[in-house]
Amino acid sequence: MSENIAVILASILLLGTVTNRSSAPPAPVHPLLLVANQGDHTLLILDPDTRTQIAKITVGVNGHEVIASPDGRFAYVPIYGNAGVGKPGTDGSTIDVINVQKHELATTIDLGKPLRPHCAKFGPDGMLYVSAELDNALAIVDTATKKIISEVPTGVTQSHMFVLTPDGRRGYTSNVSTGTVSVVDVAKRSLITTIEVAKHVQRISISPDGRWVFTHDQDDPRIAVIDTNTNKISSWIPLPTTVYSSQPTPDGKWLVANAASGKIYVVSLDKMQVAETYDIPPAIGEVLISQDGRIAYVSCPQAGTIEVLNLQTHKLETPFKLTKGVDGLAWANLTAGK
Repeated sequence: MSENIAVILASILLLGTVTNRSSAPPAPVHPLLLVANQGDHTLLILDPDTRTQIAKITVGVNGHEVIASPDGRFAYVPIYGNAGVGKPGTDGSTIDVINVQKHELATTIDLGKPLRPHCAKFGPDGMLYVSAELDNALAIVDTATKKIISEVPTGVTQSHMFVLTPDGRRGYTSNVSTGTVSVVDVAKRSLITTIEVAKHVQRISISPDGRWVFTHDQDDPRIAVIDTNTNKISSWIPLPTTVYSSQPTPDGKWLVANAASGKIYVVSLDKMQVAETYDIPPAIGEVLISQDGRIAYVSCPQAGTIEVLNLQTHKLETPFKLTKGVDGLAWANLTAGK
């Protein structure tokens, strides 16, 4: 009898061990900072905790922006070409795909025609959406087949940057030289409306709840606040100088914007006004907020730095000192052990 009891107890302990292993929480996510450097024609992989560069991978001419796959394993860099927006030059037609873990170019997606692909984002449907400037559209790419499966027309030229609503049903594009924002129905692949904003705009961002879209007047120092319920400008945020790009914090309380004049403005979205100002090098790059909302990263292509603003201590920390041309920023959330 005692031997039987011992066997039963051992079985229970073994079962408990197996159960605990199978129900163990997933391995922690370690976010890596991805930086598209259009000066060096590279993708940089940085460790935001140690402020070190992990890898540098050569990509095409020129990659301005980057996005990571939802599992963090691959980075997608649209190859725009060597021209500026609306200026003559080469017309990119590919997207370079980098293996984030192996630090190497995995493949290149051929889009089939010159598009000047620029901004890229993954939608909730798993598709990769890419601004296709020469087609006045958002191209929808199936990364499994490496093919464009459809396009969403924006109705105007130079649809440079865009955002998707949290549910992925609508997109908003900033159309640089027309000074407009196109509102598109992603599911129906159609244009909803075009919003007149200014003479020229640059970049675009959206609040975490999808309530507001922000775009930046390049002639007057102000940010347009678009109400996504009405698709109209509901208000303007006045600024000391014009800003290039912005990004809201995950809690929706603050908007961090960078200026070519060399400023970071932290805007209160409750009061729709500037609350804090910081001096940095001239910045016509991008703003990226850490996923916990503690840190704002700002790329400064002219200086070759990524400025680091601690939003809790309200202090600038030691920047990443890289090379000129650093531009697009994104997170790659790699789960340990993958």
